[in-house]
Amino acid sequence: MRIAIVTSGRFHVCDLARELDAKGHDVLFYSLVPLARTSSFGLPERCHRSLGAPLSALQALAQSTSRLQLRAFVNRMVTVALDRHAARVVEACDVFIGMSGLCCASLESIRRRCGARTVLERGSRHILSQKALLEAIPGLAASGVPDWAVSRELKGYALADRIVVPAKHVEASFVERGVPAQKLFRNPYGVDLQMFPPTPAPPRDAPPTIMMVGAWSLRKGCDVLVAAWRRMRTPGTRLLHVGRVLDAPLPSAADFEHHDPVDQRELTAWYERAHVMALASREEGLALVQAQALASGLHLVATDRTGAEDLQECIEDASAVSITPADDVAAFAAALDAQLESARRQRGARDLLGPARQRLTWAAYGARYDSMLRGWLHTPNGDRDAPRHERCAGQAALG
Repeated sequence: MRIAIVTSGRFHVCDLARELDAKGHDVLFYSLVPLARTSSFGLPERCHRSLGAPLSALQALAQSTSRLQLRAFVNRMVTVALDRHAARVVEACDVFIGMSGLCCASLESIRRRCGARTVLERGSRHILSQKALLEAIPGLAASGVPDWAVSRELKGYALADRIVVPAKHVEASFVERGVPAQKLFRNPYGVDLQMFPPTPAPPRDAPPTIMMVGAWSLRKGCDVLVAAWRRMRTPGTRLLHVGRVLDAPLPSAADFEHHDPVDQRELTAWYERAHVMALASREEGLALVQAQALASGLHLVATDRTGAEDLQECIEDASAVSITPADDVAAFAAALDAQLESARRQRGARDLLGPARQRLTWAAYGARYDSMLRGWLHTPNGDRDAPRHERCAGQAALG
């Protein structure tokens, strides 16, 4: 199949492009990401298409400014301009895959020009669910989801033939708002196992350590994480954070350590220092750092709005993952204590996945996607329904 993928940044769809290319499809990846960057993640040069340096400069301006109003204005301008530009330049294809919120004009254009089947990639919950959850967080309403973004998301949902989501809670949020179940395809993201091999367990005398990777923010429940950490029964537990600092204050305690963002390839050295990964997010689709941590041998404590439940299905030992309700400090603290107790018994190379490792690969993710596309496009007549989702369990052979 000829497949066009349109995005602004790399996200998970660069990995998707690489895997679909490996399956023999003719894939073109349209983005603002430089060729050197996509190539470093294994995407062949023949797949790369640039959507323009001027738009890249505007996107960089939006990301660098601290003024929320200016950032929102520039983001909207870049989104509309990128979509319109893609509508003109995307080549004829059988399948068009676009990021939700970005692809509206481009989706309509490619369907009109060549009758392509259209797929929308949505990494987070239904936009109305996401908006409600974010605006319920004290202090976050001012930086919630703007009306123009809601309008574009809803238009994309209506236009697309398929909507691909990464997790059960995301899928449920669409069904709850009237999107037909047969329009959805659930496919959990993968992880680069070469980049994230099993790590050696910390020394026996190392302090019990939990870590969080990602933006330190209210959306990711950092206030809940800190409150739970302070309620833990395990004495001397350290909290390690790697990532940007946004709208939540950092603890000033001596047993808290913060480090600015590092390149993905450097994270393994940080995972080596920890016993448990913690993610108390109030709203998130499927956080990729969870799969990285599990592949590295860390136990996981996360809320039911992080995609952890889907990853739990993909691993051999489900007890290494604890899932709690969002905003439940007591439950999160208890889960951290329990997982720390288990994780600190690990010795040598920490391999939680065992023979299930291949279920978490990007190759397995791509194989599930490929199977969905082939089944959908090759079914004669009618709606050509695809399966709603592909469970990781039993998918080892796909890797």
